[in-house]
Amino acid sequence: MAKNKENKTNAMRILDSMKIAYEMHTYECEEFIDAMLIADMLHLPYEKVYKTLVTQGNSKAYYVFVLPIARELDLKKAAKEVGEKSLAMIHVRDINQITGYIRGGCTAVGMKKQYETRIDSSARELQKMIVSGGRLGMQLELAPDDLLKASHAKWADFCVLQG
Repeated sequence: MAKNKENKTNAMRILDSMKIAYEMHTYECEEFIDAMLIADMLHLPYEKVYKTLVTQGNSKAYYVFVLPIARELDLKKAAKEVGEKSLAMIHVRDINQITGYIRGGCTAVGMKKQYETRIDSSARELQKMIVSGGRLGMQLELAPDDLLKASHAKWADFCVLQG
């Protein structure tokens, strides 16, 4: 587990309190950059790196989806998965207010509120996966089952290939 207390994010503090092991990957970053570029900078395989997207349903409830960076969220599949008629991505300007994180630093662990969360079932095949660490310039590598537990998520299929 990472030891540097003063640089801990909310996500890291939660993982530590749950005694969940993780490894930090850091990179220089002043503003949002695409997850594929981050994977390239850190020499990480795309299939191990996952992004976190936040949506809102017709009911006005928020939903969190964690998916591979080379895939896109299928809003129809995702809506069906969470029992909504439809879902829409939240606006970038609302990310901080809703999640407590900023664009590029959003992670499913430790948001302001516990939103219904789904992790793409492709992660089940991995020994370790990499997600945002809760701030720009930081990624966390951990076991998929540990992310599932820490984010109170469920496995689901809701992706389409990017293209």
